Amino acid sequence: MDKRAKQAILGSLFVLLIMIGLGAAALVRYFSPGKEWMELSDYYSVPEGEALLILDDRVHSENARLVDGRIYVDLETVKEYFNHRFYWDENEQQLTLATPTEIIRAADGEQGRYADKDAPLEDHAVVRVLDGEVYLSLEFAAEYSDISYQAYAASAEEGGPVQRVVVTCVHGDYLYVDTTKKTQIRAEADRKSEILKEVPPQEGLMLLDGGGTQQNSFLKVMTSDGVRGYVNKRHVGDGYFRKISSSYQAPEYTVLHENSKINLVWHYVETAAANQRLADLMKEASGVNVISPTWFRLNGSSGDFSSIADSQYVDTAHSMGLKVWGLVKNFDTGSEVDTYQVLSRTSSRDRLTEGLVQEALRFGLDGINVDFEMLSVESGPHFIQFLRELSVKCRINGLVLSVDNYVPASYNRFYDYEEQGEIVDYVIIMAYDEHTSISENAGSVASIGYVEKAITDTLAMVPADKIVVGIPFYTRLWKETADGDATRIGIAETPFMSSAEALVEEQGATPVWDEDSAQYYAEYEKNGALYRIWLEEERSIGEKVKRVAQNGLAGVAAWRLGQEKAGVWSVIWKNLNDPDVR
Repeated sequence: MDKRAKQAILGSLFVLLIMIGLGAAALVRYFSPGKEWMELSDYYSVPEGEALLILDDRVHSENARLVDGRIYVDLETVKEYFNHRFYWDENEQQLTLATPTEIIRAADGEQGRYADKDAPLEDHAVVRVLDGEVYLSLEFAAEYSDISYQAYAASAEEGGPVQRVVVTCVHGDYLYVDTTKKTQIRAEADRKSEILKEVPPQEGLMLLDGGGTQQNSFLKVMTSDGVRGYVNKRHVGDGYFRKISSSYQAPEYTVLHENSKINLVWHYVETAAANQRLADLMKEASGVNVISPTWFRLNGSSGDFSSIADSQYVDTAHSMGLKVWGLVKNFDTGSEVDTYQVLSRTSSRDRLTEGLVQEALRFGLDGINVDFEMLSVESGPHFIQFLRELSVKCRINGLVLSVDNYVPASYNRFYDYEEQGEIVDYVIIMAYDEHTSISENAGSVASIGYVEKAITDTLAMVPADKIVVGIPFYTRLWKETADGDATRIGIAETPFMSSAEALVEEQGATPVWDEDSAQYYAEYEKNGALYRIWLEEERSIGEKVKRVAQNGLAGVAAWRLGQEKAGVWSVIWKNLNDPDVR
């Protein structure tokens, strides 16, 4: 082979080696992980004066706000995720938080204070109204909420203002993995993606979305300081559950309970003179231990109320061994009262709660019974806030607080039975008026099925030892007449228990026990009309009270004194207190 040929071959080999080298380098570059970094300030881009808010394992839709070096979170987020008891009065621009024993207040820019004290609670403004939206100091909110939080700047090196805030709201088991070697958190599930953070071996990483799609052998994770990204699956161990616990001590809502089953009767008192009838009405009422006179009536939108409380009445009741729970109501007041206006303003709620407690203390009452009916949906949050604030004042003054409610239904959920079950002493369910004057069909006032469902539905929301079941001492007489091809149905009258049987007997009708309603049913014809009635008497009342005892409830409340048959009292007492009933 001549020299020229050798040179050509060597040249070709040299070119080939260069090409192989370039190819190898390209392959190394292709398979090598990227080394470019992305600044967290670019990755988590937030407007100036704001910070990313991470709640547990997810980025929240609303950013935190930074004011005077403090972190603020919008009120709706605080209520939904931290503590639902923070309340904002839009009318009077005031924040209220009712704990079991204190009422805390603050307006925009204020440090917060107890309602009955002037000294500030904090060293900074706990409330800010920014761009028309209410924000709470995260530090303040955390004092009264089962949360923990940590704030971070864009990077440890550069310091600067807070860029992200990590809040733990839900405690429990979270899925984690530990790194097995030093590795990187990347912005995307790709080895070439920019590096967000370098993590050492044995670093715990929270798995997000179950690890994500795990594309390209990457897992979606979050570091303890809230850096969210992707880690190479080969650089971590197997998944495991880590329990995130809390040391927060929730405030205790202590309760005032009677030592025996509640056997309450409401006393409808229309005038001051009616107070004098107590002794006569109670002559046959053996076993009753609580009486609730209808003494207090709202009579203005500023929280004013009328009172016909009577000290002699209280003394007489106490001499009979009765506790007295004065009833306050928002209906049958003789004047137009906008309950929404009363409840939705802090000043009027204060006036009402303070007035009720002072009146109770002045007359030596043992408790307050709230009977606010026909509330609008919009009144719901304000009604509950009223109960929270009233419960504080009742609790520190040794007054029992009970609340009358309709049977649970989808349309009255805003009465918030769950919250009532937390903050008041007794939740009374008025398990009657199953059929009313506006019902399309004739029927019972309180069939046994209606009572049973009321009990079951309430038990799903309220502890058994706080539930009192309202029972009726009245019924309704239905009148059905022919109207062409249709039947017109209406209420002929609403007789008391004591007069209903006499009415049926007078017409020569024979009551028959109806198993479905657990009541005696009777009907008769008169002047071309059919009259129908479901009676309330000892046996029907006994069946209702049995259900109360069998479910371990707190007791019963009867509407109303003077409508009953004398024999019903022994039936109520026996079925409430006889262990064989259970």
